[in-house]
Amino acid sequence: MTSHQEIYREINTITQKLIEVSLCDQQNFPSSTSIGKDSYEIAYSGMQDLSIALKNIDYKDIYHELDRGKNYNFKMIDGALIQLLYTYKKSELISHRLAFLPSPFLEVFQNEPTIYEEDEIYADIIAKNILPVPIRFDYDPDNHKELDHPKCHLTLGQFKNCRIPVCSPIAPSIFISFIIRSFYNTAFRKFTDDLTFSSNLFDKTITVGEKKVLHIAIY
Repeated sequence: MTSHQEIYREINTITQKLIEVSLCDQQNFPSSTSIGKDSYEIAYSGMQDLSIALKNIDYKDIYHELDRGKNYNFKMIDGALIQLLYTYKKSELISHRLAFLPSPFLEVFQNEPTIYEEDEIYADIIAKNILPVPIRFDYDPDNHKELDHPKCHLTLGQFKNCRIPVCSPIAPSIFISFIIRSFYNTAFRKFTDDLTFSSNLFDKTITVGEKKVLHIAIY
């Protein structure tokens, strides 16, 4: 079992490396808060109420409120927000929320395009045809219902019933590697040595029935 201390250390290392390669514009270092006997919340300094992220309102409004309140671990160079939140109870992981929230606002690139066009690490984020789609990996075993609500699942966009089964909870380094490789691939290839993270795997939580449909697996 990956402990809350290991999760905290992983996020701290990720934060430092993203700063070093200038992929994040702003950041909040991780925090570890005791929420009861042998229970901890791994979040970020200054975390506020996240309920707005689940409300049925325009995505631009959700993004604006999270950005305005600095409610994130990292704000990437293209304005995308990343949140890494884990909760442990009696040394057991009971939930996580790992979110990638792309910026719906491209004014900064339109106002100063030459700054970004001259640096190859921005190649993946200035294309005119990019559509911002939020991505979230949730681990929520208390509300498990086979197929309808897998213990760990991926949600794309703001679709209420989009819950793609995931084989197990996701460690911070695996999530960040997925995000950088997929959405910042030019930078990933340029800084491969700097952006290589070690990570432990959580135990599998997917059911037999969920394995029979399209799902995400990590080995």
